Amino acid sequence: MTHENRADFATFVTAAWPRLVRTAHMLTGDFHEAEDLVQTTLVKVCARWRRIPRDDIDVYVRRALVNNNHSRIRKKRVTHLLMPFLPETEHRTHGGHAETVGHRAALTQALSALPARQRTVLVLRYFDDLSDPDIAAVLNCSLGTVKTHARRGLAALRAHPAFTTDPSGAHR
Repeated sequence: MTHENRADFATFVTAAWPRLVRTAHMLTGDFHEAEDLVQTTLVKVCARWRRIPRDDIDVYVRRALVNNNHSRIRKKRVTHLLMPFLPETEHRTHGGHAETVGHRAALTQALSALPARQRTVLVLRYFDDLSDPDIAAVLNCSLGTVKTHARRGLAALRAHPAFTTDPSGAHR
């Protein structure tokens, strides 16, 4: 990689890091896994950096992030099958108002219950603010598939127990 390409890549990473980690966090449900996912993705992108058309960088990186997350999920399924029990995950809050943290935890829990494609469509649509055609490009699927995943994902979120009970425990 030339010095110019290295500098160009470093500039991209510096600007994109917060956005990519936020997206990865919504996809994985865990901040540390999100950072690992982004790092893995950027290592792979770096190897191909000079061959990526400059107009397609954002789509390319998002697609790589999504594909790496799907690979991570597949590998995790194998690990879950091989382990007699699952290790407990730590949920750490990073400050802020208790209610906001509670809502964020409920959303993360509900998103993690969705199938990977539905979760990916919802995260790209509502957290990365991508249009349906852009999501279809990232996922390399049809516009109808994106709309179906979005519709089913939203229905599943609405029906999730975290959103069907009020703070006193009674159902809405």
